[in-house]
Amino acid sequence: MIALGKPPPDWRRWTIAITGVNAKPDNPGPGLAVARCLRESLGFTGRLIGLGYEVLDPGLYHSGIFDAGYLIPYPSGGSEGQLERLMEISQAEGIDVMIPCLDAELSTFAHNEAALTAAGIRMLAPRQEQLRARSKDNLGELCRRLGIETPETQKVSDPGFFDRCRDEGWSYPLVVKGIYYDAVIADTPDDAKAAFHRIAAQWGYPVLVQQFVGGYEINLTALGDGAGQMLGPVMMRKRALTDKGKAWAGISIEDAQLEEMGRAIMAGTNWRGPLEVEALRGDDGKLYLIEVNPRFPAWIYLSHGVGCNLPQALLRLISGDAPANLPRPRPGTLFIRYAEELIVSLEQFQAIMVEGVVTAPRNKNRVA
Repeated sequence: MIALGKPPPDWRRWTIAITGVNAKPDNPGPGLAVARCLRESLGFTGRLIGLGYEVLDPGLYHSGIFDAGYLIPYPSGGSEGQLERLMEISQAEGIDVMIPCLDAELSTFAHNEAALTAAGIRMLAPRQEQLRARSKDNLGELCRRLGIETPETQKVSDPGFFDRCRDEGWSYPLVVKGIYYDAVIADTPDDAKAAFHRIAAQWGYPVLVQQFVGGYEINLTALGDGAGQMLGPVMMRKRALTDKGKAWAGISIEDAQLEEMGRAIMAGTNWRGPLEVEALRGDDGKLYLIEVNPRFPAWIYLSHGVGCNLPQALLRLISGDAPANLPRPRPGTLFIRYAEELIVSLEQFQAIMVEGVVTAPRNKNRVA
């Protein structure tokens, strides 16, 4: 196991800061689901602090889950601004553990980990070299090294590629992807170029193009102990999708080949912390790796529903209390996502706008 310094006596009483508390219906962040797993974890009486990037991130105000919410600077602002803000928040809240939940911020968190640890804030997240190894533009090399099938992927900087790609051995449909987020299935060169320009404008370069593979998607989430072992694999098949291809409903499954793929990735990278494997069961019967996401997925609440609460297991792993074997998840359990309205007072909204913080003790500020 990993030595992270002397932890507080009991993980059930820790103060946990969680990012990714946005909840766009077509592409929600994982933070709210991670927090729900911890809030409903047996015996947990600690405090949960929501960290958001936008004033409309609902986790900042969700007093049924979080004890307080804080705005933090965008990762594009650099690691120094992030660290300064986190130190301010920890001084006010006494943060014991940080759980980053968004791809784009993990590099700055990795850069700041030593300083956070020195300040008493523990974190179990991938290191810079692990983030680079699984990045979308390096995924092909990782798969070749591990003997895993993956669709052909190429960086694209010139939208003219989509007019001449057939001459280079590509065929439509293609998948156009951002380096951090977003993927569009394009049936024509015009569709592909439109997706290219939109994704580049939102997420920057490089833009990636991936050969389309027909089939259905299956996903795995688990924890890596940093020494090559995979803990608590939970697998699901998507049953309903948003326009962005995110799971609106899914069902827990067991798939030996997907689990083997996850273990190979964990062992081949000595993965550290949460991970999501997105794979495709092709019409040809093969299993293709599509993406490796370096954090909990937005559907992580399913892990609690199938009896293998992975955010809880993460805290236990950090504390040194992780069991040798986590419970096997129950297959055949369905999750269905839904949207709800959160009631926010003008005073709370103004507090976030002006001061960047709102404190809302749980079970208070609720509308009867």
